[in-house]
Amino acid sequence: MVSTVVLRRVGDGVRAHADDGAVHDLARADLPAWVTSREADRPRWVWDDTTRWYPRLLAAGVRVERCTDLRLTHAVLRRSPHVDQQLLADDGWDALAPVVPEEATLFALDDPADALDPVAEHARQQRALAASTERGRLGLLLAAESAAALVAAEMQHAGMPWRADVHDRLLSALVGPRPPAGQRPAGLEAMLPGIRAAFGQPALNPDSPVELLAGLRAAGLDVADTRSWTLRELDHPGIEPLLRYKKLLRLVQANGWAWLDTWVRDGRFRPVLLPGGVVTGRWAAQGGGALSAPVQLRGAAVADEGWRFVVADVAQLEPRVLAGMSRDAAMAQAARARDLYQGVVDAGVVATRAQAKVGLIGALYGGTRGESGLVLPRLARRYPAALGLVEQAARAGERGEVVTTLLGRGSPRPGPFGGADDDDSHDAVAGRAADARRRSWGRFTRNFVVQGTGAEWASCWLADLRNRLWRLGGGRLTDRPHLVFFLHDEVVVHTPEALAGEVTEAVRAAAAEAGRLLFGTFPVDFPLDVAVVASWADA
Repeated sequence: MVSTVVLRRVGDGVRAHADDGAVHDLARADLPAWVTSREADRPRWVWDDTTRWYPRLLAAGVRVERCTDLRLTHAVLRRSPHVDQQLLADDGWDALAPVVPEEATLFALDDPADALDPVAEHARQQRALAASTERGRLGLLLAAESAAALVAAEMQHAGMPWRADVHDRLLSALVGPRPPAGQRPAGLEAMLPGIRAAFGQPALNPDSPVELLAGLRAAGLDVADTRSWTLRELDHPGIEPLLRYKKLLRLVQANGWAWLDTWVRDGRFRPVLLPGGVVTGRWAAQGGGALSAPVQLRGAAVADEGWRFVVADVAQLEPRVLAGMSRDAAMAQAARARDLYQGVVDAGVVATRAQAKVGLIGALYGGTRGESGLVLPRLARRYPAALGLVEQAARAGERGEVVTTLLGRGSPRPGPFGGADDDDSHDAVAGRAADARRRSWGRFTRNFVVQGTGAEWASCWLADLRNRLWRLGGGRLTDRPHLVFFLHDEVVVHTPEALAGEVTEAVRAAAAEAGRLLFGTFPVDFPLDVAVVASWADA
């Protein structure tokens, strides 16, 4: 049985290299049927980049179970300290970027992928993986990364059901009806006289950061910038309405009518999501603002008639991941509670849930001042393995070393810190600046190991859930329960109403399986909040 098939573009056709040595030359139009005929053998399709191949297959009604995305796996191997870099080669792979949907054709002109050799690259990657001392963990990461690429393409293909009329109604209720091009909505316009009067600036333009900064200073306010968190520190009667105005303005600019015209087609919102788009392994979005879907407009996401959304999110993902990767039994015990922070309180470590939350967030992000700094010593005594792990990662970062996630994703290397380590500069100012850069990088590596491992858990969750959903129902992808949204620790499944109960079970089972894949038998729980709703806003 053929286990891998490497696909590459050759002229105006496709050449398929099977691992039994067989080579098949296909016309472009014949590829979907050929792939379908071989899916029963459950091969792993190997291609340069999922964004270049899978959308066309999906459009033809073809869903594949497994793939290796050489672009994504190359990036992981390239940065992992567990890989002998001499076994890899660049040959353009380092610079290969994903394509947006409009460009995603098998035969785009001047596509840099056409100059690459996926057969040779796959062989190099397999040799590098085989030689790694962490072959098992890295192999799981590469498989999960490639599966995430399939999920992203399928979500793009299916789209999130989105009602343009509801979106317009919700937006109009907040800022007034849609204005003519180039004008403010009436609701925002009506706020301006009060804001201008409060600051004594009749011509104040809050839409322009430069003009707003000048206006605030002219009103006697000593302010360095117009960021919202800066303005909140000011004591002035005009600040509250100004902040309210800025919040609504951002909503209109990011998710207003222009967004609706651009991103919603045929009743579906189809964002461009990029697995592994962030150095930690988290997903990124290329347009559409999918990673900041505003709560005020989620009511526009309405399931189709006879369908429902199953919305699930895991509570306190990163502290639970920290408990698992550090194998801190005491923290895992707190994580058995549905609310991990309350579990810390129940263990007698701190007095309030708020203290537990601020302390653990401080441990993850390097907060050593204020209440976080006061709570951290108590947490360190109770959870020495967990807090010791992030402290070790921070110190390694300060030394300029690479740290890794549980499965072996490596952190970027910092640039020179300068200062005391720089032969050309030994003055005190430069030294303090260098120390500040070291501490900043240490805060990054402290969080990298946990956030990145959380991304690995999420990819395993998605990969397993994707296959469980496929086994429910029948027909094409969009005839069955299917994923339509993912954001770090939240998934949305669009499902026929009759299958909502089975989907709920699948979501929970996939989360448990992701925990087992990463942490084995170590007893750390990942409880989910799951809702079956007609509108995303009701979750």
